[in-house]
Amino acid sequence: MGKKIPMWQCILVMVVMVALMFWGVKLSAAGEANFVLVLAGVFAALVAMANGWKWKVMEKGILAAIDRTMQAILILGVVGFMLGSWMAGGVIPSMMYFGIKVIAPSIFLFTACLLCAIVSLATGSSWSTAGSMGVALVGVGLALGYPAAMTAGACVSGAYFGDKMSPLSDTTNLAPAVAGSNLFEHIGHMVKTTGPALVIALIAYLVMGFVGDHAGSADTQTIDTILTFITDNYNVSIICLIPPVFVIVAVALKLPALPALIGGIVLGFPFFPMQGSKFIDIPNYLNYGMSVEVPEGADLVMEKVASLLSTDGGDGMMWTIQLIICAMVFGGIVDCTGIMGTIAEGLLKLARGTRGGLVTVTIFSCIAVNVLCCDQYLAIILPGRMYKESFEDRRLKAKNLSRCLEDSATLTSNFVPWNTCGATMSSFLQCPQWGAGGYAPYAILNWLNPIISIFYGFTGITMEEMTDEEYAAVLEAREAAKAAADKAMEA
Repeated sequence: MGKKIPMWQCILVMVVMVALMFWGVKLSAAGEANFVLVLAGVFAALVAMANGWKWKVMEKGILAAIDRTMQAILILGVVGFMLGSWMAGGVIPSMMYFGIKVIAPSIFLFTACLLCAIVSLATGSSWSTAGSMGVALVGVGLALGYPAAMTAGACVSGAYFGDKMSPLSDTTNLAPAVAGSNLFEHIGHMVKTTGPALVIALIAYLVMGFVGDHAGSADTQTIDTILTFITDNYNVSIICLIPPVFVIVAVALKLPALPALIGGIVLGFPFFPMQGSKFIDIPNYLNYGMSVEVPEGADLVMEKVASLLSTDGGDGMMWTIQLIICAMVFGGIVDCTGIMGTIAEGLLKLARGTRGGLVTVTIFSCIAVNVLCCDQYLAIILPGRMYKESFEDRRLKAKNLSRCLEDSATLTSNFVPWNTCGATMSSFLQCPQWGAGGYAPYAILNWLNPIISIFYGFTGITMEEMTDEEYAAVLEAREAAKAAADKAMEA
């Protein structure tokens, strides 16, 4: 173990990381973040070594960070295989076809958000929802005249509502575990911030549908052209919807996500002959997917539809998996060497002892960890550990902290392109977060929820305080833990 790294050096590490990201993403021809994250990790490691930290400790930190993301990496790979299976079996084309036929254009964004919220609530996974339902809905939206970014934002809002509120979600279980609250008490407390955010988002999507000209930009002829394009390339059928229904039901019945997704892959196989796909080529479809040719003279909408009807299978997910691993090189080093912890301590001083200041610092700390450590799990764990005693000292119940962690860490993770969640969402939905055609402005629930949480912090709305008995029990438990730690050190 090395000594505590000075604040100025910690800030320097972050400045260098941001500068390298700007170089890699904005200035270089490739526009890639992968290797510059490794370079940022190298610089962080050099600073840590100058303060006495051994490489063995940092290597363990990197491996621990990668280990925390292994479930996410496995899901990414399996979803890639599933997309290959579902394209070869005509599942996603059928979802798009019937979605275009059934959903009314004026309420499309409202419906997309609500559908994703229901599916994600049942499955506990925003990733599974975006990788299946989201892909199909983006195609439906294009046919109805909605920009891909707008539909992707509505899908992300719905998917993250369900992910955040589902007892099956990993982050929903992690946040109360870190803060010391109860799972269902935590979920009930989140309803008070996430519920209003969802209602406002749904109203906004209705307004966009009725007032905006997006739904009117695709005339009947364009819609018919897209439907014809789908049926020319795939044999659509209502029975092709069996695999996604199975996945939703299986996870709703608390079957683990990975077995459910693998079941969805296998259930796509029987539909291969309907599309002229051969069973002998199953490994090829799953690994490398399949492509649909863009019609000659096609406009941008048709090009996007053709892209959504094509997939690179598991191979297409390898870039995202590599990005996650590279991000964990940097994130693991700044976590295990205390660089991020030192910055969090500095931020805590800005709270100045007020309830609103404490909530605000917690929210922005989670966002900062999402940006700098590239991982939503670290964005929950680090601020959760750092601010737990501060919430207790303010006599705020643990569920207030766990709610703040999810209101910010979970919901903003997908806004960071090099974060595990951001890389996954943009990969699934084929849409960037920012810039022209970025979905972030339309993911209304995700950016509104932290604002509501900060507002509650300053006004005291729903910020529940401990009774004298509860506060005394917390102090007693804290003393007992300190005594146990001292005894372990002596031993």
